[in-house]
Amino acid sequence: MAQSETLITTVSTKGQVILPKAIRQRRDWEAGTRLIVEETSDGVLLKRAPAFAPTRPEDVFGMLAYKGKPKTLEEMDAGIASAVRRRYERS
Repeated sequence: MAQSETLITTVSTKGQVILPKAIRQRRDWEAGTRLIVEETSDGVLLKRAPAFAPTRPEDVFGMLAYKGKPKTLEEMDAGIASAVRRRYERS
């Protein structure tokens, strides 16, 4: 992002900082957006917090119960292809 004009805000007695509307709009940060606050050598960095914690496949493998005959690789590939076609036919 290109360098923009200098914007100034004030820290309230409660430690709150109001981010200028232009920045919130560019970043699509609405009320309730969770931010990660990092202190750096240049100042403070704000980044949108991920919606979900990072997860590894081995942490969740087998979590969903499934009753029935196991699917073949061909059946799984066909199911994925069908879902992709449905998703992009609407676009």
